[in-house]
Amino acid sequence: MSEEQTEQEIHACKGCCAAEENEVAEAEADEFEAEDFEAEEPETAEGEAQEKITVTTTMDLQGSHFLYTQATEKSIKTLDYDYKRCNGCGICAEICPTKALELGPIHEIATGLDAPAIMMDLEKCTFCRMCSNLCPVHAITFEAVGEVPDEKQYPKYDTYVKINEKCLPCVLCEGACPQDAIEVEFTFPKKEEIAPLKEGAEGEIAIDTDKCNFCGICARFCDAFILLEREPTPENPVPFEQILVDEDKCDYCVLCQDLCPEEAIKVKGERPCEAPKVEGKVKVDELKCTQCGRCKAVCPYEAVDLQKPMEGELSLIEMNLKECDPQGCRGCFNVCPSKLWYVPTDPEDTRKIAFAEDFCTYCGACVKACHLAAIKVERTEIHHTEIPDTPWAAQWKDAIESLKTGVRKGVDRAVLRETETLKAQKFMGIEPPGFDAEMLAAVQAKLEALTPALRSAKVRKLWETDSPKNAAAAVKKKIEG
Repeated sequence: MSEEQTEQEIHACKGCCAAEENEVAEAEADEFEAEDFEAEEPETAEGEAQEKITVTTTMDLQGSHFLYTQATEKSIKTLDYDYKRCNGCGICAEICPTKALELGPIHEIATGLDAPAIMMDLEKCTFCRMCSNLCPVHAITFEAVGEVPDEKQYPKYDTYVKINEKCLPCVLCEGACPQDAIEVEFTFPKKEEIAPLKEGAEGEIAIDTDKCNFCGICARFCDAFILLEREPTPENPVPFEQILVDEDKCDYCVLCQDLCPEEAIKVKGERPCEAPKVEGKVKVDELKCTQCGRCKAVCPYEAVDLQKPMEGELSLIEMNLKECDPQGCRGCFNVCPSKLWYVPTDPEDTRKIAFAEDFCTYCGACVKACHLAAIKVERTEIHHTEIPDTPWAAQWKDAIESLKTGVRKGVDRAVLRETETLKAQKFMGIEPPGFDAEMLAAVQAKLEALTPALRSAKVRKLWETDSPKNAAAAVKKKIEG
C-alpha cells in the first residue's frame, strides 16, 4: 500500500517546550497545527532564539497492521493497529479526545465483512496513546523512541493472570484458553528417558474416571496415554473429554500411578525406578491474554490469580430478541474474545441465546455487533493503574470514568475572549412606529368572531374542496349565525 505522509512545521521554545517536545499539546489533545502552537508560545524578555520542529505523520499498511507514525527531530511515535485482532468494541473511538477514530459497520464486519473496524484520521491524532493503553484486546500498540515521557506517566488497565505456587503444572489452562495465550513447558523427563519400554511385560492398569480431572500429566509423561481433545464451550470449558490407555505401549511400570495428582490411576506391575517430580513452567502472553478467566475456571488446583480490566453486568433485552437468529447471524459469537455465547441445547431451555457471564470482560463488542440492540453491557468498575499528576491527567480521568458513564467530555476547545458590550443606542431622526389602540381592539374582536367558524369541520372541508367564494359565504353565515 502506498504510504501517506503529511508534514507540518511548528515553533517550539528552547528550554521549555523542547524538553517534553509536544507532550503538553498532546496532553490537551490538541492538534499539531502551526497556528495553535504559535498562539501558545511564551514570550521571552530576552528574545530567545526559536527552533523549528518539523512534525511528519505517515500511514502504512503491512499485512493486517495499519502503522501510523509521527516523527520529529526528537522522537518517533508509532501506533500499530492490527485490524484482524480488533473485535470492534469501540472503546478507543469513544474515549479518543480529538475524535480521530471512527467506528465502522461492526455488524457487517462481525458477520463476515473483511474490513477494519476502526479508521483513523491522522490529521486529528495526537499520539496520546490513550487508545493503545485502554484497548482491552491489545489490537493497538504504541511504541516511541527519543525524547518522550516515561510510559509510567500514563495509566493503563491494571490486569493480570498470575500462576501461583499451587500450579503442578498441568495442561488444562493451555487447552482452555480461547486466545492461545498460555504455553505450558514441562521440564521433567518422559518415561522412555528414564525407563525404556519393557517388551512382554504383564500387568493391569485402570483409570478411575470419577477421579480423573484430565490434567494430562500422565499423557505428557508416557505415550501409552491418549488424551482425547474436545472443543471447549462456555458451559464446559474443559478441553478434554476422555483419556485412554494403549496397552501395547504400556509395560505397567507403575510410574504413572506415582505421578497422578488425583490418585486416579491404579497399576499392577513392577516399578523399575522412582517416579520424577512433576515440574514445568506456565507462560502467559500478555499481548494475547484478555483475562477472560477460562484458565481459572478449569484449574483444579486454584493456581490462577486473575484480575479483569473491567467489572460490570451483561444482560439481554428480551423485547428485542424476537428476530434474533443466533444460528444465522452469530455476530456476538464472532466478536467475543471470551467465546462466552452459546445456544442452549436443553429442550426444556426455551432461550434463543445464552451466555456464561463469568468469562465476560465487559468490552462491549457484542453490543456493537448486535443489529437488534438486544444486548446490554454496564460497567461498574475499571481496574487501572495510578493516574500520575501530569498536565494530561484530567483527560485520562475523564476517559476512564466515561467507560462507566458513557459520557465523554473530550477536549474543550472553546476560547474565552473578552469583548466590549454594546449598549443600546438611539438612532437620531427615526421614530418607532405607533399603533391605534381602538383599531387594534377592533381587529382582535374580528379574530375572536372568526375563530368558531375556523374550528368547524364542515367549514374547513368546504374551504379545501369548494370555491373561495362559497367558502367565504359559509364562513360569513357561521359568524352571523
